[in-house]
Amino acid sequence: MKTSILVATMLAASMNYAKSQSIEPCDWVSSAASLVEPWEQNTRTFANGDVRVAVLDTIEPALAAFHVLVLSPPYDEVGSRQCKTVSMSAGLGFSGLDFASLNADYDPAVGLIFTMDVQTPSSDASSFVDRTVRFTLNQATGEMQAELR
Repeated sequence: MKTSILVATMLAASMNYAKSQSIEPCDWVSSAASLVEPWEQNTRTFANGDVRVAVLDTIEPALAAFHVLVLSPPYDEVGSRQCKTVSMSAGLGFSGLDFASLNADYDPAVGLIFTMDVQTPSSDASSFVDRTVRFTLNQATGEMQAELR
């Protein structure tokens, strides 16, 4: 019971978090065990295969278990791509992701622009709210930004 109150409090606080979403270097959230199967339906590549986007499900907290994995340039000195996760806030994912809605556009001034339909908990964590997450990726610098709409 205390855990659910703590999670509900954290989720309510994250809903008041500005429009900016969390983009973090890969950590426990991006474990291979969190990749959603079937993989062929929950991962896509862009930019001639240099950029991969996939769905992650950390299972807990159940109201905020879904994250977006992004593997992309720039490459490091041994040839590895950067690895980032897009989440609702640090450590908390979305309540749901509609990966089929993932859309990508390109703007030379910004880079790749992704949009995807997501769900977030309501302010009292009693229901879900349909939203759209928009995140951008500059492959040259590795800079990423995200916002919830």
